[in-house]
Amino acid sequence: LPSEEANTISAYVGSEETPKLSALGGAEFGRLKERVKASIKEMAISLVEIYKERQLVKGYAFSRDDHLEKEFADSFGYPETPDQLKAIADIDKDMESDKVMERLVCGDVGFGKTEVALRGAFKAIYNGKQVALLCPTTILSEQHYRTAKERFKEFGVRVEVINRFRTTLQIKDILRRLAEGKVDMIIGTHRLLSDDVIYHDLGLLILDEEQRFGVEHKEKIKDRSRNIDVLTLSATPIPRTLNMSLSGIRDISIIETPPRERLPIQTYVAEENDQLIKDVISRELARGGQAFIVYNRVETIDNFAAYIRRLLPEAKVGVAHGQMTERTLEGVITKLYDGEYNVLIATTLIENGINLPAANTMVVVESDRLGLSQLYQIRGRIGRSDKLSYAYLTYQKDKHLTDDAYKRLEAIKEFSQLGSGFKIAMRDLELRGAGNIFGKEQHGHIAKVGYDMFVKLLDEQVKEIKGEKVRKKSNVKLEIALSAYISEDYIEDGQQRIMYYSKISELASREEKISLLESMQDGYGEVPNEIFNLADFALARNLAGEFGVKRIVINKFETFIELEKKENIIDPRLSYVLPQFGGKIAFDSLVKIKFASAEPVAERLTHIIKFFMAAKEIEEE
Repeated sequence: LPSEEANTISAYVGSEETPKLSALGGAEFGRLKERVKASIKEMAISLVEIYKERQLVKGYAFSRDDHLEKEFADSFGYPETPDQLKAIADIDKDMESDKVMERLVCGDVGFGKTEVALRGAFKAIYNGKQVALLCPTTILSEQHYRTAKERFKEFGVRVEVINRFRTTLQIKDILRRLAEGKVDMIIGTHRLLSDDVIYHDLGLLILDEEQRFGVEHKEKIKDRSRNIDVLTLSATPIPRTLNMSLSGIRDISIIETPPRERLPIQTYVAEENDQLIKDVISRELARGGQAFIVYNRVETIDNFAAYIRRLLPEAKVGVAHGQMTERTLEGVITKLYDGEYNVLIATTLIENGINLPAANTMVVVESDRLGLSQLYQIRGRIGRSDKLSYAYLTYQKDKHLTDDAYKRLEAIKEFSQLGSGFKIAMRDLELRGAGNIFGKEQHGHIAKVGYDMFVKLLDEQVKEIKGEKVRKKSNVKLEIALSAYISEDYIEDGQQRIMYYSKISELASREEKISLLESMQDGYGEVPNEIFNLADFALARNLAGEFGVKRIVINKFETFIELEKKENIIDPRLSYVLPQFGGKIAFDSLVKIKFASAEPVAERLTHIIKFFMAAKEIEEE
């Protein structure tokens, strides 16, 4: 491919192991795309209906109290990261408008999503509304309850929690006060979705770790929140949720900046053996820390705990799993927080809600049996302080890993740097596909053209139905005597190069070009001339595509623009600016606009870009 067309390459992401290939230059792939387009039209219509419904449903426009909000922000005790401040501003804007908020806040475990949510909760509460925070596990609901009580204690906010650590009598009393408006914020597991939970005036629903709720729960949530602002928090959103955010059904805020002094978790993949477990746990205990061992088999977890006690006689070992009674589980977690246990053997139950700064080592047994986002979440339970932390993902000795399991472990190892949750979710989208946005079934046509192409086609269809202008890919041919490419010396990583080719190919204004080249300079150093040329190629091509141009030729001997129309009519905008740019219309076998060819090629290319820009400005005026 010519380098300026490198953006036409995209990774095939789909469920087919060996997708059917089409011949280059043939019409088969074009026909396949048209068939897929026709079949997703219905889906696009449904999307547009959702857009319209969201615009029509009027939510509550919350008022703003700068003094009160500043007081609450100042009581946080930590400096906010730039991404946190951006997410808070996004939520403020959503809540203060009368549009129903539907925002996903995507950020790593421990990156401050809870604080962002509590700022929104505070706004709702001082406006006289109630807030519900729904989370998937009892442990996580307790964690949130402790955090919210602590944050709101100076402000007279009444916070309660409903989970299996509460007695029937306590729950009955909480529900009565909730219905009477005597509870400002209620936190709980899916128990909050029961019919006996009645709110006095609910204004905001916060949904933590949405990927852990089933389809039935989500339908109930949807019914409950028709005109209520909804804020979803997730470290690794499920492919469908991420897909909805990327295709604009939901708004998205990404928190990628780690808190100050946070260090990446050192992650290793290894065969399971006694010596490894003994060495890594002993090292953690020797530095006065705590360790997690994830063992996801309830029926044999006690035997495994006995084996660990024999292996590490100095360790104070606790066991936690979901089949324990409420009181026993609560007791184990309390002892862990109080430091009475320094090793916790647990199932994936610890995935959400345990916030233990002293825990800096983790061993995951049979890690190949767990999902990608699950591994990422579990690993996020360690490394929450300024100490270096270590995660060991183990698999059984001599076990042959499946291709998918291998890819998952490779991905988790690759994404060990801070702020990778969003990237993990994107990789999950690649490995699993997106699924139907509206339900459980998969879409066969994603497999036919790949996820990337599918999203582009869907986006085009949605824009067409909404009556928006769809930017068609420019087919202008370029014959310009300049080198234009991104060298491997400048950007080594192939994937990054393709990404920048793609970004450059989209350039449609001088401002976009400057901004992109500045970001490349920040990331990779001084930008070579070849990339400046490539950016100018893209700009010329995209601008020319709007004026019925077929070809742009700039070489040692000539400079001309060939137009598609054979008749002697050219675009009136071009005719208008022609004299000031010294262009002359020529009719030989082609319809051309010729320019002088005395200047160097790069200067003539700039001249042509300015010519098209001037014509475009006339249209805008």
